[in-house]
Amino acid sequence: MTSGQLFLGVDGGGTGCRAALADETGRILGEGRGGPANVVSDPDMALASVLEAASGAMTAAQEGRDLTRLTAVLGLAGANVVEAAAAFRARLPFASSRVENDVVVAVKGALGADDGIVAAIGTGAVYGVQRAGTVRLAGGWGLILGDHGSGGWMGRGLFEAALLAHDGFVEKTPLLAAILREMGSPDAIVAFARRATPADFARAAPRILDAGDDAAAQRILGAADAGIARALDHLESDGALPIVFTGGLGPLFAARLGHRYPSLIHLAKGCALDGALALARGLV
Repeated sequence: MTSGQLFLGVDGGGTGCRAALADETGRILGEGRGGPANVVSDPDMALASVLEAASGAMTAAQEGRDLTRLTAVLGLAGANVVEAAAAFRARLPFASSRVENDVVVAVKGALGADDGIVAAIGTGAVYGVQRAGTVRLAGGWGLILGDHGSGGWMGRGLFEAALLAHDGFVEKTPLLAAILREMGSPDAIVAFARRATPADFARAAPRILDAGDDAAAQRILGAADAGIARALDHLESDGALPIVFTGGLGPLFAARLGHRYPSLIHLAKGCALDGALALARGLV
């Protein structure tokens, strides 16, 4: 068991969270995983997921189960809502803890101390701009009011398009016909949508990506491109900055939008866990 100080970094989003435990030198001692971690849409599940991931990292490192030993930085979906982040932090067992939006730790991991923009596109969509070490967030307001271009947004758009096709307002493409057939009825789609989380909607996004030249899929992807490009154009308006795409859909949109931002799209220096641990250790 390590006698020195232990640092925990957590990266949590709409589909799951990861934790890494490090010693004072930055050496990774163990990693763990947990379920979804959005402090706005389901703070109780987020807490359970964080504790599961943290405990898993401690177990993997053979450091026991005492979470009160840890200095922790958590990057969690929804933590840009200040009140929700503060309420969540008050429930944590760690010796010292800091709760940031998941894109903040993604920015620190992807850029280190450099200036740039991180577009985190996964279940949700949020952007971080770093200038002189200060991170400013944009977007990330959730599926009901935002998240344009995200997996959740595209999945929701697919079900919306299926209903429009049922009513005859748009063409019933093979993809939309398949969705209607599989769901059974328009009423079943409405019932699903009423209880669905962003992650539930996001699970339908691969259907769009796998649909080839299906007109409905292409419309949804084109609208996603436009929403992400609109955000990046605005964030670049104060001067050109390198752009790093992260998240499960990051590589997809880096490729789709590469022609629009020639020479500006870069690979990440590290991952969100790297950023969370760097913040925990006071390095960035």
